[in-house]
Amino acid sequence: MSRTTAVLLMAYGTPRHPEEIEAYYTDIRRGRPPTPEALADLVARYDAIGGISPLAQLTEAQRDALQAALDERAPDTYRVDLGLKHADPKIEEATEALLADGVERIVGLVLAPHYSSYSIGQYLGRARAVAEPAGVPVGGVDSWATEPAFIDFISADLERRLEAVPTGSRVLFTAHSLPQRIIDGGDPYPDELRATAVAVAERLGLEEGRDWSIAWQSAGRTPEPWIGPDILEVIDSLADEGSVPGVVVSAVGFVADHLEVLYDLDIEAANRAAARGLAFARTACVNDDAAVMGALADRVISVG
Repeated sequence: MSRTTAVLLMAYGTPRHPEEIEAYYTDIRRGRPPTPEALADLVARYDAIGGISPLAQLTEAQRDALQAALDERAPDTYRVDLGLKHADPKIEEATEALLADGVERIVGLVLAPHYSSYSIGQYLGRARAVAEPAGVPVGGVDSWATEPAFIDFISADLERRLEAVPTGSRVLFTAHSLPQRIIDGGDPYPDELRATAVAVAERLGLEEGRDWSIAWQSAGRTPEPWIGPDILEVIDSLADEGSVPGVVVSAVGFVADHLEVLYDLDIEAANRAAARGLAFARTACVNDDAAVMGALADRVISVG
């Protein structure tokens, strides 16, 4: 069987080299170049994690793992290509390339477990805007917030982290914040994050409020309000209460190590916790875990 079904694996994207940071930041800002101060701040964050993010390589590893899982389940049926929002190959360019190669169907899969019209909805919409006028349908995996393999991965790692911090430490489930106006419009994103948190908590017997809560992180630097509470504020509040000896952050909104994890959590949040006398730990990201990639392959097959 020829590979007539394509999987467009979509992600945010990242600069691959330091000299690409300005162009990347400009793309995020919809073509408006950042101020020298804003650019210098972003470069300093990358410098703090080694000069550049490992996200590009990790996304490629996820693509390869998904391809391997699909080949095992349905040989010679699917091809997996990357489409990125803010780096090359862009979603539109990747879709056009698939059309030029004669694929008959596309399944869109976003490397983010929680559905939002602002993220997964936009990614799928950009692919459909190119493919559907050409007569090629685009199916989609809208959410995998409670995918059992994903919950298994997070639960097992969280259990290990809890054993290494003081008894009574609080688990904070986090995801990238979004503008409040998106949520006010009825977007299900907060409910999606909560579904993951509840599934993990039930697996480990954790009680909401006593053992775990939800925080948000990495809000954009814009004048409008973003959803909270921000993780740094939560760390401060827990320290002020004086009854919690530490925090374990489970960044379930992110599925690969990148700037928002390696800097915003491992440096910024960890430093805040240390300054307030709290122990700090973070659960691992999925990256290219074979079990999770295999489960996503099963979801792709169920769609297309």
